[in-house]
Parts: sequence; structure tokens; C-alpha cells
Amino acid sequence: MPSQSKHSCAPPLKGRGAVSNLDSQRFNLPSREADGDWLDDLAKDELPLPGLRTEVTIEHPRSILSFNTSPDLPFDRSINAYRGCEHGCVYCYARPTHAYHDLSPGLDFETRLFAKPDAASLLRQTLARPSYNPAPIALGTNTDPYQPIEKDYRITRDILEVMHETGHPVAITTKSNRIVDDLAILRKLAKRDLVGVAISVTSLDRHVHRLLEPRAPSAIKRLDAVRQLSDAGIYVHVNIAPVVPAITDHEIETITEAAAAKGASSLSIIPLRLPHEVAPLFEEWLESHFPDRKDKVMNIIASMRGGKRNDPRFHARMRGSGPWARLLHQRTKIAVRKHGLGTTKFALRTDLFKPPILPGSQMELF
Repeated sequence: MPSQSKHSCAPPLKGRGAVSNLDSQRFNLPSREADGDWLDDLAKDELPLPGLRTEVTIEHPRSILSFNTSPDLPFDRSINAYRGCEHGCVYCYARPTHAYHDLSPGLDFETRLFAKPDAASLLRQTLARPSYNPAPIALGTNTDPYQPIEKDYRITRDILEVMHETGHPVAITTKSNRIVDDLAILRKLAKRDLVGVAISVTSLDRHVHRLLEPRAPSAIKRLDAVRQLSDAGIYVHVNIAPVVPAITDHEIETITEAAAAKGASSLSIIPLRLPHEVAPLFEEWLESHFPDRKDKVMNIIASMRGGKRNDPRFHARMRGSGPWARLLHQRTKIAVRKHGLGTTKFALRTDLFKPPILPGSQMELF
């Protein structure tokens, strides 16, 4: 089991989700401990902890499209334009991937980011291969394609341009209203049934939101994005993800009602899951923000995850199991039916795809 940093009892940093830089024994990752003398001096002088600056490293991968065979996912290929995510959601299941880079799934994940500016160019090369068969490409399956640094790098926008040029279907998952910056091209894609959007909403409670997702846009802004996308003729699915027992589960009905009022077409939920280092990070977070509920929350999670903090089995990891999970899904089913929403997601066309013409290729001569 991953161990916690020696000084994880330090107060959480403003605007950050994780409480500490948890180490990972899975990849021999050294602990990134806060200096104890430094913390003691700050406490003695009653000085605030300094904020952490976000650092972005440019990454040049050889390929950009990732394939999967998971029965839990409605797609078999995806693009992740960024590694790490500044939104800082403490529950993010992508946090453990930072350990592959010898970085912590804790604060490193939300402050030491990687961007892939060559993504669109690499995608064009992949789509131009004679052996390529089109199927919806998912954006946002690991880290958010519309996290704050997208404003400067515009990698997601470049990818959408390739989608539009080639008539290729794309499915986008985000928890940011920044997606409406690309409303014009999304509208064009939607007219040809080439795009569907899923927006994640976790809590309407501003206090809980700031603790769970410190740098993600508020639920109000996300729901406003649902309205703008829906009004533009774009299919919008709302995902209440994750549902945190004893903290946000009471909001299922109110979020469903709000999503329907904003024009969402369908809605679903995902109960909280805590793979690898996410579990101890989440426990630290509970100890800092909800110590009175920590045991209750973790016990309910265990009841939905086969007595453990996480159940990685196919078909169970996304839905959970046991009475608590069944109750959450039943409440969602009733709320969805009451407000006239569907539970199925969008179907996208693949018959419009035309491979891109690469510079210097023979086809460019015609």
C-alpha cells in the first residue's frame, strides 16, 4: 500500500486539491516530503503556506492515438492532449499515471503538467494511413481537454479542426465551460452528427465544489455551458461523476433537475472509485476537510467496492456493487425518468470520414 508523506498533516494549500505529495511504492518513487523545519517556521510565525506555481513541460510523443479493449468504455480509442490536470480534483482516477514519470500523484499531478502541441499533426498522420478504420475518438478520458492551459496551447481546438476537415466523429468529456470557446466548430461538427459532449457535474454546493475541484469551473458555469451547447444543436450528456457518498450523494435529484432545465439530453452517474494512490490521497483530503465523516465515507465506499477501497473488475468498477450502489442507480433512474432525460449516450456517424491529404504526398498533386 502506498505510504503517506511524513508531513501530510500540513494544512492544505489554497487552490489545490491534494493535501500532500504522496509517494508511490509501485514505481520506486521517492517521497516528496515538505521540509519539516520550513513548516515549523511557518507555523511559528503564523505565515501562510506559499502557493504552488503550475509548470508545463512540452512533450513530443511519437504517436497520439491510444487504443483500448475495455468492456466498460463505449469507445476503443482516445487522445489525451495533456498529462496531469490543473483542475486539482482530489478524486481523479488519472492521478496514478503521474507515477510513471517519477512524479507524485498528489500535488505534482496538478502542478507539473505536460502538453503535446504536436497532437493534431500526429493525428493527421494516423488518419492518413490506408489501414485506418474510423470510429469515434474520445477526448477527456484521462485528463480534461479544456483545463486552464488549453487557453494558451489550443491543442484540443487543433484536434477538432482535424476532425472537421476529415469528417471524423469525436466524443468530448469535460468539466469546464471553456468548451464553449469552440462552439462554432462544434456546431459544424454537430450538423453532421460528428460530435457529442459529456459534461461532468459533481456538486451544486459551492463550498464542497471548492474543496473537491478547486480549479475547475463551478457547477453553475458548467450548466450554463450545457445550455449553450444544447441551444447550438449539440448533444449534451451530463455525468454526475463521481458521486461521493455522505458528501454529494444527496444531490443526485437536484443535479438531474438542473441538467434537464438546461437542455441536457441524457444523464448518468459513476460512484466514487479510488484506484492505487487515489485512495490515500482521498483519505488525507477527508481528514483535512471532513474528519467527522471520514470513517462513514470510507465504510460506504468499501461496501460498494467488495469490501475494499477499489474494485478494478470490469463491469463493476464504473457502477459499484451492493445495496448502496444499487440505491444510487435506482434514485438516478427515477430522477432521469421524472425529468424526461435519457440514459443512453450519443451515436455518431463514421461514414463521412475522408483521410487527410498530407503535405508532400502524391494525392496533394490532384
